[in-house]
Amino acid sequence: MFVRCFLFLVLSITTGPIAWSQTLHVGPGQTYATPCAAIAAAIAGSTILIEASGNYAGNVCGWTKNGLTLRGVNGRAHIDAAGNNAQGKAIWVIAGNDTVVDNIEFSGCTVPDGNGAGIRQEGVNLTVRNAYFHDNQDGILAGDKAGSTILIENTEFLHNGSGTGQTHNLYINHVDTLIFRYNWSHGAYVGHLLKSRARQNFVLYNRLTGEAGSTESYEINLPSGGTSYVIGNLIEQPATSPNGAMLDYFSEPADPNPAQELFVVNNTFVNNRSSGTFVQVNGAVSTAAILRNNIFHGGGTVSNQAIAVLDHNLATNAAIFVNAANYDYHLLAGVVAIDAGIDPGTGLGQSLQPTQHYAHPLSAAARPTSGILDIGAYEYLGDLIYRDGFQ
Repeated sequence: MFVRCFLFLVLSITTGPIAWSQTLHVGPGQTYATPCAAIAAAIAGSTILIEASGNYAGNVCGWTKNGLTLRGVNGRAHIDAAGNNAQGKAIWVIAGNDTVVDNIEFSGCTVPDGNGAGIRQEGVNLTVRNAYFHDNQDGILAGDKAGSTILIENTEFLHNGSGTGQTHNLYINHVDTLIFRYNWSHGAYVGHLLKSRARQNFVLYNRLTGEAGSTESYEINLPSGGTSYVIGNLIEQPATSPNGAMLDYFSEPADPNPAQELFVVNNTFVNNRSSGTFVQVNGAVSTAAILRNNIFHGGGTVSNQAIAVLDHNLATNAAIFVNAANYDYHLLAGVVAIDAGIDPGTGLGQSLQPTQHYAHPLSAAARPTSGILDIGAYEYLGDLIYRDGFQ
């Protein structure tokens, strides 16, 4: 007895309290028929594995439990709202903290107030990866939450929006940090491809393309400003967009973030309208935006901010891409963007060096080092781009 008590005391001191968790299985032949049934039975820290073969149409719910991981297995699990909603808000209303959503598809959410979302995020910290949000009034709608970090990666957003211009492929309100990387957001219905009011925004290596016939508005809307890093993205505006600006910064100064610092580095912007503004900065911003090593292709003004630092960019209408009609913006041989960049340095202590590039679909690859840094989102690799397609 003494030995057992001593060992328990040692384990308690060296490892701390024992953390209990569980794995719950959802789907045909599993313990739980639906995700919401498993969520109701789960304890904090649980993992819920959702079989892709199940039919979960109309299975909507909300929860306050912390630390849940919800993952589609054996394919991507699909939850169609099918006319239902949780709390008049979303398919899932997540008020718990530290949630992970992986490999799940959300579609078809509409609610009376027009803000029906695949996910309504109300807790602290959310990770979404390998997911697909389409044909909702909002893809993800996150409310104000101090101390929260939202990470979204390898995820597709398509045809979200109610048509009012107030709903978007995704809309992140005032959280501490948004990390948005390796995603494909396209074809929003009147709203924006990405809207964020986060205090810090890391928009890295994404494909943000309106695409032919789309009525999406801004490709990137950062209406409250914030310290924002936009690096290595493919950003395209269709001829049918109702709004000429592509990256909009601090357009709502009545709702400001504490800092107004914008770094736009090694992106490829393509404007298929005859005019517009690639990087639109509100006149109330007194700090110069840094625009470095970017391609600005098509008609329009690079930036309306008179004090913006425009450094080693290329503005052109020339045919410089491998297959622009299919949104493949690798560089053709011999274009002036090759070996024409500059070391982008740092911004507020963060490296601005592009270390990756977007790889279609929904992935990223290391950006190779090939002599002097090229301008734009891709490093020229000659025949390799034809061998690897969009890689």
